[in-house]
Amino acid sequence: MYVCVCRAVTESEVHDCISAGAKSARQVRDATGAGGDCASCVRKICAILKRSEELMATA
Repeated sequence: MYVCVCRAVTESEVHDCISAGAKSARQVRDATGAGGDCASCVRKICAILKRSEELMATA
């Protein structure tokens, strides 16, 4: 599923970016371009980051 339609960035690409060490929406943007245009996807990216942090905390 696309997270950022403007830059055609998928949820999988965002997860890969997080796995590579991204900890903020800005870092995801810098790596993928997601959120660099209209920024409507930034909330979705933040939600993915939060879920990722919660999963890591319980692991």
